[in-house]
Amino acid sequence: MFSKKKKNDNQDPEVENNAEAQENTSEEQIDTVEETVPELTAEEKLQEENAALNDKYLRLFAEFDNYKRRTQKERIELLQTAGKDVIVSLLSVLDDFDRANKAMETATDVNPIREGIALVHNKLKSLLAQKGLKEMESIHTVFDTDNHEAITNIPAPSEDLKGKVVDELEKGYTLNDKVIRFAKVVVGS
Repeated sequence: MFSKKKKNDNQDPEVENNAEAQENTSEEQIDTVEETVPELTAEEKLQEENAALNDKYLRLFAEFDNYKRRTQKERIELLQTAGKDVIVSLLSVLDDFDRANKAMETATDVNPIREGIALVHNKLKSLLAQKGLKEMESIHTVFDTDNHEAITNIPAPSEDLKGKVVDELEKGYTLNDKVIRFAKVVVGS
């Protein structure tokens, strides 16, 4: 292993042979230690690989399960707070209605109350229009099952109103161009 320099040329050759013998025996011991570590058989290698894959699978499954729980929780929270901005903006209209009710209790003149209620009504309509709500125009339009719900048919008062909406009992509304309430109408026949 290591080269030894002779310090003294007069050393005993027997001592040198003993040193070489010790080096050889230590190398043999190292070889025998390496040989005593058993090599894994093919079956044992496959078992270890299988165990590693199972561990990886379990970790991936747990991570996916956590992801599902987290997204489900976020979805529930979103649904609970989805209309929050609309409701917050409607609170001012609710306050206006409360003030109108208080004014009606003590009022002797009805005209200011009508004007106040008209103002609140217009405020509510404009606020909902900002959020994407639109009224459907139904009267004197062709009956359309995609937008209208026919309550009854009546004889048309004139020839040009046949198959058209004669009267509207309940307004229809769209939210961002999607019908959220069909108009309840009377159709001329």
